[in-house]
Amino acid sequence: MKALIQRVKSAAVTVEGQTVGAIDGGLLVLLGVAEGDSEQDVDYLAEKICHLRIFPNDAGKFDRALVDGQGAVLLVSQFTLLADCSKGRRPNFQNAAKPETAKRLYERMKDAIESHAIRCGLGQFQAHMEVSLCNDGPVTILLESR
Repeated sequence: MKALIQRVKSAAVTVEGQTVGAIDGGLLVLLGVAEGDSEQDVDYLAEKICHLRIFPNDAGKFDRALVDGQGAVLLVSQFTLLADCSKGRRPNFQNAAKPETAKRLYERMKDAIESHAIRCGLGQFQAHMEVSLCNDGPVTILLESR
């Protein structure tokens, strides 16, 4: 499982002209679920996302986390994070989990984040989404469960 996290001042997901999820500040999390991922991968990444100290303290040092009241999460399913581009010119997505498994673990990630008392908005699974964001920093970090 991969999570590309971006610290944002704001982020929103639009599907067919309708906003389906939005946050004013916190983390935009693009989540890729791989074949073989499980609840343990979700729990590991949720814990990491919620406690990762990437928000500045009063001195400007990375010292605060979402659990310290630093905002919300906008969680967006993104199977393309599992692309294998090592051969040829077309990405291969065979490492991505089947849609049924990916959706179940994506929804579990939302629950796991919310269990830390952090609001979590969602994109729309298997939809063509427009994601807008105001990156803060910018701060972008790739987390992997394996």
